[in-house]
Amino acid sequence: MLLEFTKMHGLGNDFVVIDLVRQRAYLDSLTIQRMADRHFGIGFDQLLIIEPPEDPTVDFKYRIFNADGSEVEQCGNGVRCFARFVYEHQLTYKTKIRVQTKSGIVEPELGANGWVRVNMGEPKFLPEQIPFVADDVQALYPLQLKDLEIKVDVVNMGNPHAVILVDDVLKANVAAIGPQVESHVRFPEHVNAGFLQVISRNQARLRVYERGVGETLACGTGACAAVVSGIRRGLLDNNVNIELAGGMLNIAWQEGDVVWMTGPTAKVYDGRFDLRYFQG
Repeated sequence: MLLEFTKMHGLGNDFVVIDLVRQRAYLDSLTIQRMADRHFGIGFDQLLIIEPPEDPTVDFKYRIFNADGSEVEQCGNGVRCFARFVYEHQLTYKTKIRVQTKSGIVEPELGANGWVRVNMGEPKFLPEQIPFVADDVQALYPLQLKDLEIKVDVVNMGNPHAVILVDDVLKANVAAIGPQVESHVRFPEHVNAGFLQVISRNQARLRVYERGVGETLACGTGACAAVVSGIRRGLLDNNVNIELAGGMLNIAWQEGDVVWMTGPTAKVYDGRFDLRYFQG
């Protein structure tokens, strides 16, 4: 069975996008893992699946799977690529759409030159909303790792994030600390670990060790969580350009309101694959 797909990326965070509105297929966890393999498969950070909506008030249903085959709630770079995909493939003629995700409704809006602005919803901070195991609510939580103790802020942007403030993001030991935070026992559903460096009141840098993927070139929800954390700590203003390895995002947030994320998308190529190859 031949299945059409499109390879896309948002700041180097790369995706395979599959339209299951016009096509039919079932992709289980093992199949997705094989597809994600960068040597024997197509290769991607996440798989994005487009389906008809279940809710009549929205335009599409959108599902996200990590490279390890696990389904996740939200992906900021992915939703921008999704919006550009459905418009360019004429699944819709709207430039502003409502999309059903596992974490709720998001509203991406297409702009010029492949840029997309997204209403990412309101951030959540209570431990049970992350989820995160804590006896009480704190501004920062101590987290004991193998060889050191760090302090994290916890933010849910449709998916869980732990934000760690660092002096120099380029020197941060993401490879060692990231996996320990991601799988820490206090995060029962695991977590995305963000390493935030504040440059000025409206500029920051970020690296993210993503749950189920590893370090990626960019993470949209991670950028939202990091900026929100920086604003809550009094370190950042309400409109911030945040630099990731793959490029720049703009994040805007006023306390008590939704987070707005604006950033680029890029199409790499269209292709087809025989699904039977990955089903083994």
